[in-house]
Amino acid sequence: MVFETLSEKLQQVFRRLRGKGKITEADVNEALREVRLALLEADVNFKVVRDFINRVKARAVGQEVTASLLPGQIVVKIVHEELTALMGGSSSRVDFAPKPPTIVMLVGLQGSGKTTTAAKIALHFLRQGRRPALVACDVYRPAAIQQLQVVGGQAGVPVFAMGDRSDPVDIAAAAVDWSISATRDMLLIDTAGRLHIDDEMMRELETMKARISPHEVLLVVDAMTGQDAVSVAEAFDSRLGIDGIVLTKLDGDTRGGAALSVRAVTGKPVKFVGSGEKIEGLEQFHPERMASRILGMGDVLSLIEKVEATFDVEQAKALEKKMKTMEFTLQDFKEQLKQVRNMGPLDQILGMIPGFGGSKKMGLEVDEKELGKVEAIINSMTLAERRTPSIMDGSRRRRIARGSGTTVQDVNRLLKQFEQARRLFRTIADMEKGGRKGFKLPFMP
Repeated sequence: MVFETLSEKLQQVFRRLRGKGKITEADVNEALREVRLALLEADVNFKVVRDFINRVKARAVGQEVTASLLPGQIVVKIVHEELTALMGGSSSRVDFAPKPPTIVMLVGLQGSGKTTTAAKIALHFLRQGRRPALVACDVYRPAAIQQLQVVGGQAGVPVFAMGDRSDPVDIAAAAVDWSISATRDMLLIDTAGRLHIDDEMMRELETMKARISPHEVLLVVDAMTGQDAVSVAEAFDSRLGIDGIVLTKLDGDTRGGAALSVRAVTGKPVKFVGSGEKIEGLEQFHPERMASRILGMGDVLSLIEKVEATFDVEQAKALEKKMKTMEFTLQDFKEQLKQVRNMGPLDQILGMIPGFGGSKKMGLEVDEKELGKVEAIINSMTLAERRTPSIMDGSRRRRIARGSGTTVQDVNRLLKQFEQARRLFRTIADMEKGGRKGFKLPFMP
């Protein structure tokens, strides 16, 4: 999980501060020394760490702490505010053109995830009522155009391509003309990258930018490269002039140094963060929410947005009705499990719930393989078995275990847990009917 190591260390530091009725300047210095080490271990830029610690110290040893009844909490509040400011203060959005199409150039090194990110951004704006299209301008990397067409199909947006023998600048210019007749109000241009920054690549991007005058130039960088990501951002900005940054593979970066450094070093906002390979794995970057996650405060707003984007309200209401009447089946359970998994890695979901930032230490680590095992067991059942689990005798359970690559014990465990859940839903529904206060069947995902 992103920031996992940093988050655990910071929470340990502030847990000790919260336990003190009064804190001295020595307490603050000791805590900030540990914070500094945690940030450096998270691969945050050294100058960024130094300035951050100085700002926190100047505020923490002043009036704000000495006048407070709960000084430990005030220090956490200061760190939260400074982390938020470090990452940009407020979220930065894509600026749309007054006259369509809005043109967004995606640039970056090879392997940073530009092609997949282009489709993710397209889906993001498609869900907001825009009419985006993708433009295939990477004519050098083998199968780059085909990859863009595949991910574009997954996102449900068209892809403009002219083959791998055309000039990328001409392709981009032709796409702008095409977008008008195709009534597309947004173009996401997937450009070519290299294994390293070179003059040839930069000249091509400069020529393309001069030709089509994009409204946004977004740099896509791999968060897992840490300080290298910051260096790449500086190089692209000095030569091309970028408007924002997209950090990819954030779920694989347990340190988070790039996310905490890149805005402070380059002055350019992080606009989106990507996680996972799924086409839905993209979030708008909110500095305040990310600071809350780092400090274990959760991120309820992002969790609500994920639920609203993933779950169909009418379907959820129908499910609630089934739960109350004991009509909830294993098929319904499978569909719900699929939707929950579509929200993203479950450790990230737990991290958005206040108090669950250290879910692994609390013994709440969720094994994604176990969820896959449950899905495989249900897939191995017939439709009748999913609807009426009571018909499953020993031979059926052995067949299901063989078909799912699991054991009979795994099948028995799932059936027992499912039946217990059904009884719980029915008990709560009965209490709700009886007018018992405090009992309400939860609106499930």
